[in-house]
Amino acid sequence: MAVSVCREGVVPIRCCGILLPVSSLPSPRGIGSLGAQAYRFVDFLKAAGQHFWQILPIGPTGCGDSPYQSFSAFAGNPYFIDPDLLAARGLLLQEELSSVSFGDDPETVDYGALFRNRFSLLRRAAQRFCPGGAEYAAFETENADWLPDYALFMALKEENGMAALGEWPAPLRLREAGALKAARARLSDRVRFWKTVQYLFFSQWRALKDYARKNGVELIGDIPIYVSPDSADLWARPDLFQVDGELRPAEVAGCPPDAFTPGGQLWGNPLYDWDRLSQDGFSWWIRRVGFAARVCDVVRIDHFRGFESYYAVPAGDRDASRGRWRRGPGARFVGALREKLPGVRVIAEDLGFLTEDVRRLLKDSGFPGMKVLQFAFDPGGQSDYLPYRYERNCVVYTGTHDNTTTEDWRKSAPPESVAYARRYLGVRDGDDFTGAMIRAAFGSVADTCIVPMQDHLRLGAGARLNTPGSAAGNWRWRVREEALSPALARRLRGLAALYGRLVPDGAPFDGEPEKEFERN
Repeated sequence: MAVSVCREGVVPIRCCGILLPVSSLPSPRGIGSLGAQAYRFVDFLKAAGQHFWQILPIGPTGCGDSPYQSFSAFAGNPYFIDPDLLAARGLLLQEELSSVSFGDDPETVDYGALFRNRFSLLRRAAQRFCPGGAEYAAFETENADWLPDYALFMALKEENGMAALGEWPAPLRLREAGALKAARARLSDRVRFWKTVQYLFFSQWRALKDYARKNGVELIGDIPIYVSPDSADLWARPDLFQVDGELRPAEVAGCPPDAFTPGGQLWGNPLYDWDRLSQDGFSWWIRRVGFAARVCDVVRIDHFRGFESYYAVPAGDRDASRGRWRRGPGARFVGALREKLPGVRVIAEDLGFLTEDVRRLLKDSGFPGMKVLQFAFDPGGQSDYLPYRYERNCVVYTGTHDNTTTEDWRKSAPPESVAYARRYLGVRDGDDFTGAMIRAAFGSVADTCIVPMQDHLRLGAGARLNTPGSAAGNWRWRVREEALSPALARRLRGLAALYGRLVPDGAPFDGEPEKEFERN
């Protein structure tokens, strides 16, 4: 049975949305946040006839500032907590806000400045926050299965100079009972701080999600398939991963070599012990997906093909060339997911090296897969990503967070692929190439169409969000506030109407957010 993202009876079966990470929102505080500009973007989406706001993982970023290498599979990113909303609650003073710099470039995230200065504000806010209320107690209770371990993990990271888990003293790394008891007593104030930060994050997140839902906008979240080797998840549940008694893996995650990356991609994440996970019906994964489905409305699961088989690379290798495929949990896992979470809406990221077994697993799951137009124009064959080959139950993109912008693709892709795309799209020199790609996506039979904001703005290579295989300079692009204009909203609304993807009951957008966010 198909699990449509655009549900019949909830929204029209054909709908559309925009891909824009929270970090890429405009903000005077160095990075996109859950404050005024997030509410303004919801208003923009509503006016533009867009039903979905797709984001990237919202966990605390770790190695390389990547949202796919998080300190926790459950926690929220402290950088996204809006300082102005904290000030509105009396937790920060205006002079404290104005005394801290988070970088001067409105189009770039300065992660160094954030790391140096953001937490000083959060500590002041946490000191003024009183955690004794019923709402905070309920938050602790609802998240008791991950919050205590995460808070202690972060407190220990601080105590160890933010060193990675593998560099901690053995008694702490291996969770010896006496060492943990002493740490909880020694670091009680720090543990309380990290719990408070999560409460503040999810308070702001819940208010934003409620506002979006009230305005007919749903959120598509993102689950990285793997957890970071420097995470509370590995530390708290090493029995779920292929590691030895010292938390050392024999093999780590990656992707095989291809035409773009001759050495493959070496991700370095610990691999799951699927036999162990299956013993209790994959309860950790069920809990993880269920949590994500409460945080967002739809869940995109990254690297879905890894459930059929996963690529394992010898630990310590410099690239992924010596890896090999190993069998994953396959239909057993998907069946458990469908049984335990029957109402969950999932997008399966099925990109990369696909086999008939992967295609069969996706079809049997009923989850919509992804179609990326930038992958469609291989002149050597009939690509599955060509629009005329789609089925309805899929989500089409011009590109993803791992692709360059379509404007840059036109300049940097192989000339024969660009020539093929021009013929297919009917684009001549001087025509709006990116616009033609967007129209091809909107006009396709796919139930759902998602376009990165960079493409709607016709931005070039400088707006690329991530280059796979490159460890530096990623996740930094931000949209300028003036780019989210009423004129753009009208253009996108007209596009949605033209191709039968218009969400009803939209409202005109005058460039100003509604004022409800000030009460949250």
